[in-house]
Amino acid sequence: MIEKTNQDEIKKYLSDASNFQGNCNSVYFPENIDDVSSIIKEANKKKIPVTIAGGGTGLTGASVPQGGVVISMEKMNNIIEINPIEKYATVQPGLILSDFLEKINEKKLFYPPDPTEKKCFLGGNVATNASGEKTFKYGATREYIMGLEIVLPTGELLNLKRNNEIADNYLLNLRTDNNKELSIIIPDYISPATKNASGYYCKSNMDAVDLFIGSEGTLGVITKIKLKLLPVPEKIISCIVFFNKEKDALEFVRQARNISFDTRLRKDFRTIDALALEYFDERALKFLSNDYQQIPGDAEAAVWFEQEVNKSNEDSFFDAWLDLIRKFNGDEESAWFAVTDADKIKLHEFRHAISWKINEFISKNNFRKLGTDVAVPDIRFEELYYYSKNEATNANLNFVIYGHFGNSHMHLNILPDNNLEFERGKLVYRDICLKAIELKGTVSAEHGIGKIKRELLFAMYGEENIKKMMQLKKQLDPNLILNKGNLFYESLI
Repeated sequence: MIEKTNQDEIKKYLSDASNFQGNCNSVYFPENIDDVSSIIKEANKKKIPVTIAGGGTGLTGASVPQGGVVISMEKMNNIIEINPIEKYATVQPGLILSDFLEKINEKKLFYPPDPTEKKCFLGGNVATNASGEKTFKYGATREYIMGLEIVLPTGELLNLKRNNEIADNYLLNLRTDNNKELSIIIPDYISPATKNASGYYCKSNMDAVDLFIGSEGTLGVITKIKLKLLPVPEKIISCIVFFNKEKDALEFVRQARNISFDTRLRKDFRTIDALALEYFDERALKFLSNDYQQIPGDAEAAVWFEQEVNKSNEDSFFDAWLDLIRKFNGDEESAWFAVTDADKIKLHEFRHAISWKINEFISKNNFRKLGTDVAVPDIRFEELYYYSKNEATNANLNFVIYGHFGNSHMHLNILPDNNLEFERGKLVYRDICLKAIELKGTVSAEHGIGKIKRELLFAMYGEENIKKMMQLKKQLDPNLILNKGNLFYESLI
């Protein structure tokens, strides 16, 4: 097993895509579960903080160390099994998402969560309950985890299979591989009824697997993952439609969302059932216009949607979407419809360009990223949208808005030109997050809390429930070594 201590060699492990910075003494590169267990046991014995590092694509500082040592999972990157008959795959946590998608596509299989960042590690996806545009129909990573192998902070091994270890009300009994029994008290707080990646997933009678998904590496080190897969859709309609009026675009999203929900409720799949519903505001379109000069100059917004179809129903679905576009004054002439695979790739590149261009801007100007990850109940979404837009505009800030509007999930990214604007931006960012809480939503729908959003997690759940989360961590990590600084301030532990 390799260990690196030279600061020049380990520099890449001391920041993430948000430009959050950290420090550590050394980085370990385990190649198997025995390596991981030996590092954890030694660290636990000496009470040395351990940070688990994935692909470094996170946006909350979760994988950025604040002292101690780092365990990089990059050498544990194998596909152990792909079973096309039973439709599952077993993989190691360091496997890069894009490599995984390529392999399962060869076998006509489909991994629905499909996060936007394709260079992320699958272990990181599990640790943050990651999601992407297809979450509107298929849900986040949690829905596709069939089992986990976990090294606990004490170095002991835990193997979990979905539907095998279920809590009795709020008491969860687990058994490690060496037959040690663990009785864990699950907090009884209630999380927002939205897409949510803020804090521990806790419910009465919950599955033990779900406790570790989205726990941001604070409860254990994931060393093996079993994933549920689906057949590749026969065909997908993909389109970006531009609107001259912002209100028309928002109403288009609202109507498409409601029709899709009704379709699923009635199980009548002869009409609109969106796979993805993504939104770009006028500022986002102008931000992209140098690279995509075919964006209409008078567009106030754009919506990207996708729909699964087959040869027998493709025309009827196409007509249904065209009717909805016309109803809300979408510009048919300028719309981008993907007909070929090459067209679909171009549309996906457009969708993902906004994210990497923002990250490029932030890195170039050496600011920490100020991008909201808020979601609220559908009925409150437009209130959040207009509030956020007005706050950023009144603060005289440059910003863009885009995101998973089908899930009432918004990214408002502030693009400061100087330190004064960055400081104003921090206040606006905080106000938007507090507004989301007020509207019964979440401060993080997909990126997690990490070290950057701890104050907001506290505001979202309150001191009493944060203490319940901390007590849960202590039950599994009594020496508090694992992913120090994630979720909680040390002064509160």
